[in-house]
Amino acid sequence: EVQLVESGGGLVQAGGSLRLSCAASGFAFGDRVIGWFRQAPGKAREGVACISSDNGRTYYADSVKGRFTISSDNAKNTVYLQMDSLKPEDTAAYYCAVEQLYYSPLYYGGSCLTPYEYSYWGQGTQVTVSS
Repeated sequence: EVQLVESGGGLVQAGGSLRLSCAASGFAFGDRVIGWFRQAPGKAREGVACISSDNGRTYYADSVKGRFTISSDNAKNTVYLQMDSLKPEDTAAYYCAVEQLYYSPLYYGGSCLTPYEYSYWGQGTQVTVSS
């Protein structure tokens, strides 16, 4: 069974940093697209960053580009989200998600930041940024 477990969330002041981890089991990262998403109360879930594990290419939402970095360790089946220069607007529950590469729009020239294109999701980890 595919399982994703997020960790690393917490409370941090504006300008601080956090690193989120997503540990996966039940599949190999080698042919997957892995994404980080977030959802704040009363708002829709939005894509933050994603990575294609076959070639390592990464993609970011405009709101986090230059501040967040997604990376993966395929041998450990773990994906990370390094978050720097955090802002109060980054406060949300953060989720990792995975989709088979060939089922992802990314493979066909689309994006990997659309929540409804992912099949498997973790339970989330809360990130709170105080002003």
